Amino acid sequence: MKKKKNWIASLLILAVFGTNTLMTEAAVVTDQTPPPMPTVNKLTNKSFTISGIAEADSMVYVKRNSTYYLKKAADKKGNYSIPIPQQKKQTVLEVYAVDHSNNKSLPRKVIVQNQPKLKKRILNVPIVKQMPELPRGCEVTSLTMLLKYTGIKANKMTLAKQVKKDPAKLVRKNGKIYFGHPNYGFVGNMYTFNKPGWGVFNKPIEALAEKYKPNRIKNLTGKPFETILSYVSAGHPVWIINTSWFSRVPNSYWQTWYTSHGTVRITYKEHSVVITGYDSKYVYFNDPLDGTKNKKRPIKSFVEGWKQFGSQAISYY
Repeated sequence: MKKKKNWIASLLILAVFGTNTLMTEAAVVTDQTPPPMPTVNKLTNKSFTISGIAEADSMVYVKRNSTYYLKKAADKKGNYSIPIPQQKKQTVLEVYAVDHSNNKSLPRKVIVQNQPKLKKRILNVPIVKQMPELPRGCEVTSLTMLLKYTGIKANKMTLAKQVKKDPAKLVRKNGKIYFGHPNYGFVGNMYTFNKPGWGVFNKPIEALAEKYKPNRIKNLTGKPFETILSYVSAGHPVWIINTSWFSRVPNSYWQTWYTSHGTVRITYKEHSVVITGYDSKYVYFNDPLDGTKNKKRPIKSFVEGWKQFGSQAISYY
């Protein structure tokens, strides 16, 4: 009788384990159904986002000209919105989704459409004065205005402390001038004209702006001025460096500095402002030095001065 009970118990154990094994095997069957092709809202050369609907909680990928560009997860309803810099018209983008089982949707091909630049645009960018605290702080004050326009509570004095500095001291020797390089940090003293100082170029300003808008800053240095106006047309002001005359400065005002990073051509006729608008004849900008909002200068002369400093410009997306 005892042997019979043991035999029955053994059968019960086998039955239980057999059932669990079958259940386990059924549980590991993975989803192999690809998600639907994402939708993409209208995309033009004035757009700053790619958006649409994909499978809920999937990862949305974007390729540009057949190369990986960026990605972002869709929310629980399938909505996605990915910030991007402005794209050139006719740029080809492919958008696809990948679900949690690593199934990939078919790609949605999108061609960036052309949207003509507005004939006139003037933005309401808050004015911030650099004086009296920052006699040489036009670059960080102009950045303050740009950041404030985006809704960030930026402070010019905080930015003045945070911007990278070039520690080089001014030395004049054998007819040569040795000082810092503005592409590597602010040169000299920003707070008083009683000590040597100059300013800073776009790279340290870009790095500082990135701290406030991570992965959303666009360095437009070297781009055509039409690109600068395209950003303004789309509602984004642009930080730039120009001559303080807002026109071409003769060679007699320029000098060569010798720095630990090589030589650099410098004129003290340098200034930074924020471009806030344009029309057919004029460029409009906020001038931190005199506190004038939407000051205007003829486009042709303004661009000539801007190009003398290497067409430096920064905006955001």
